[in-house]
Amino acid sequence: MQQIEQRFGTHYVGAQGELHRAQMRELVFSDPSAKRDLEHILHPLIGQDVRRQLKHVAFDYAMIVVPLLIETGAYSDLIKRVLVVDCDEELQIARTMERSRIDEAQVRAIMRAQVSRDDRLRAADDVIDNGGELQQLNPQVEALDYRYHSMTGAV
Repeated sequence: MQQIEQRFGTHYVGAQGELHRAQMRELVFSDPSAKRDLEHILHPLIGQDVRRQLKHVAFDYAMIVVPLLIETGAYSDLIKRVLVVDCDEELQIARTMERSRIDEAQVRAIMRAQVSRDDRLRAADDVIDNGGELQQLNPQVEALDYRYHSMTGAV
């Protein structure tokens, strides 16, 4: 947070040292250099933490959740497969508006700053369709879990 405050100013940091996410989101999706600077601060720290946590994994496989995996190209030394959880763009917009309490224009600006859905799907080794009801996810997740365990020789 100290680096963020030094680079972006106190306006983006709360009294308790927390990030003002709404203000930062507005800035980085309207200013590409601010986005780049924030990524240069955060990504090395996140990468160190991911690598530290992976050293303690006691399972057959681990999943690393990286929202900007395709955009950053990070973690190529750690990943063997890319799993994309997908839904159509209109549903993505509606869910993001509800979750983040932002308007459609902001969501679309964020999406323009990211890799397209088509590019994300092209990069995927595996895809989970998250466009339906919640109960439709379980069979997909179970099938991939079985497949991933099989790939490790654990099944």
